[in-house]
Amino acid sequence: MQKKITTLAFLLTAICLTGCGKSDYQDYLGNSGNFSDYKGKWIIINYWAAWCKPCIEEIPELNHLAEKHADSVVLLGIDYDGNQAEKLQQNIDKLGITFPVLTSEPTEILHYQRPKVLPTTFIFNPEGKLHRTLIGPQTEQSLLDAMNL
Repeated sequence: MQKKITTLAFLLTAICLTGCGKSDYQDYLGNSGNFSDYKGKWIIINYWAAWCKPCIEEIPELNHLAEKHADSVVLLGIDYDGNQAEKLQQNIDKLGITFPVLTSEPTEILHYQRPKVLPTTFIFNPEGKLHRTLIGPQTEQSLLDAMNL
């Protein structure tokens, strides 16, 4: 009987561990996920900073795009300054950001280089390949045009 219980415990532990794979990202609310979950959707990664005037100006456009096109587009933000916790939350609130903001950069996972200027927006096609890199403030329409939508 003891052997059956030990074997069952081992199997349950193995099943749990295989389901607990490492996530590609985590957002400021603690949600995590994998970019492969978004296959079939456009992924937009936007770098911003609370001190960047063009970034501030484009946030309402990004919010609108994320809300209006949620069925085909995933928009994720990254605080260029790498702020975390309370400071990150303050900046998100100050700018009125309503889309998810990541707590780390996915440069290695998505195979792109960290931008040197702001704002910078990376657009990945539904197959997960880098499609366009846009520098400067974007509008909802400029992003839709870049995705040919």
